[in-house]
Amino acid sequence: MSATTETAGIAAPVPRGGIAQSVGDSLVVARRNLIRMTRIPEVVIFGLVQPIMFVVLFTYVFGGSIQVGGTISAQAYREFLMAGIFAQTVTFATAGASAGIADDMQKGLVDRFRSLPMSRGAVLTGRTLADLVQTALTLLVLAGVALLVGWRTHENIGKVLFGFVLLLFLGYAFSWIGALIGLSVRTPEAATSGGLIWLFPLTFISNAFVDPNQMPSFLRHIAEWNPFSATVQACRELFGNFPPGYQTPDAWPMQHPVIASLLWSLLILVVFRTLAVRKYRRAAG
Repeated sequence: MSATTETAGIAAPVPRGGIAQSVGDSLVVARRNLIRMTRIPEVVIFGLVQPIMFVVLFTYVFGGSIQVGGTISAQAYREFLMAGIFAQTVTFATAGASAGIADDMQKGLVDRFRSLPMSRGAVLTGRTLADLVQTALTLLVLAGVALLVGWRTHENIGKVLFGFVLLLFLGYAFSWIGALIGLSVRTPEAATSGGLIWLFPLTFISNAFVDPNQMPSFLRHIAEWNPFSATVQACRELFGNFPPGYQTPDAWPMQHPVIASLLWSLLILVVFRTLAVRKYRRAAG
């Protein structure tokens, strides 16, 4: 009798707390999505083509004609540009997150996960973590391409790495916007369109490609308080990529870009993660 009791006690599963279960389940879902990405390499390849095209086009087509810091210099614009291209790349990954989640919903993956004893939010967290890994690999390749076309940093390695951390944090926060869009539409095609259409004004009415000081007054104020602009400005500061003669705008986010970038990304993450998880629970309920 005692032997049976002892065996049963050893075999009994150890209960996990809510946080431990959520973390474990999220990592399992993330691993699943990463494995699926490796089996569809064209997704990763096509994800690299667009930012590389932007680097080449803006560097060689517009680089000698856009004024930054009061002068026209191809090298100065090249270094001014790259922080914007990096930030655009991590935010455009939002469309992929939207389409992936919409595809999972359409195929009934939500119903299969609903039957398992797992954290509801883990499905979305795992997906966004897998997208974060893909975004990090894309940034790594893009940085190599940028070095080939002449981009250079002028600060220590710690600041440069922190700049890339800010970029990834922004990308992760925006992936939750993509998650909410993916849960709100019926097809992956609609999710792709919905994930991209709002990104173009966000990235172009910013300091990514041109100096906001050259914009009309009403657009300049939008660009200066754009969360995307805060991260771009922070990266230029951390990379040492401000062109000679550049005048920093007076707006608070432009004067304190690192703090503004962290605050904007954290706010976006908290708000849209809450909304996306709530939407997912309703869809799975």
